[in-house]
Amino acid sequence: MARKPKIGDEITLSAILNVMEDGVSSVSVPTYKFPLAIDTPQKAKVGQKVEISGFATRVVQEDGKVTVRIDGGGLVTVDMDSIAKVSATPRVTVRE
Repeated sequence: MARKPKIGDEITLSAILNVMEDGVSSVSVPTYKFPLAIDTPQKAKVGQKVEISGFATRVVQEDGKVTVRIDGGGLVTVDMDSIAKVSATPRVTVRE
């Protein structure tokens, strides 16, 4: 991780894929204790590492935690060590 995340930044997490029989997959993020359901990526294999992304909604620097709203998956609170990539989103500036 190159820089500390801020609220609104796009966060990419590394996760391990588990394909279920009904076409839905579950992924497990190393520092998140619950499985997370996602749509199965094309050409996916069980145990494969996939990247899931979302936007930071809460950052607690003291605890080293960040809450990410995953696209279509809900909120996930993980350690900052689980972050694969942080991309800054453009901030809106107000001109007077």
